[in-house]
Amino acid sequence: MTARTALTYADYAALPDDGKRYEIFEGELCEMAAPSTFHQIVLLNLGTVLLEHVRSRQLGRVLVSPLDVILRDAPGETTVLQPDVVYLDRERLGLMSHRAIEGAPTLAVEILSPSTAVIDRGRKSRLYARHGVPYYWLIDLDARDIEAFALRSGTYVAVARVSGSAPIDLPPFSDLALVPESLWR
Repeated sequence: MTARTALTYADYAALPDDGKRYEIFEGELCEMAAPSTFHQIVLLNLGTVLLEHVRSRQLGRVLVSPLDVILRDAPGETTVLQPDVVYLDRERLGLMSHRAIEGAPTLAVEILSPSTAVIDRGRKSRLYARHGVPYYWLIDLDARDIEAFALRSGTYVAVARVSGSAPIDLPPFSDLALVPESLWR
């Protein structure tokens, strides 16, 4: 059996620009499929709502993919994820560098697709929790709902599963008034 070589961010940054998307899970390179057009519509709709909310209240910063989030693992290992949406509250703005978010954002949002749903619900969820991302949302394109999770004692606990036309607030936002149905248009 040969030992696995753990990749670092430097290895990741040196990958050829071949038009493919990659992430590194605990030093292991994973190729990601390109998002669908519907995924992109939902991403831009959600990003717009969050950006306007955060900007108008000066709560921090909202960024959308593609964007690297670098989470440090054991020495020599790195996790580099590309959440669909990232929110940094004012206290975490220092995590932004020229190249990436370097540390745990306040909120990571993943939009599920057939090729990523198992990873987003499993491996990515565990990685975000282990690295202390306080809030995690999953957007299910098929079910047309949003699942919101909060980190409690190192594990994500479901705090809401929402859909429909009623305005709702999801943590970490107290007055978001997001209309889930508006994301699908």
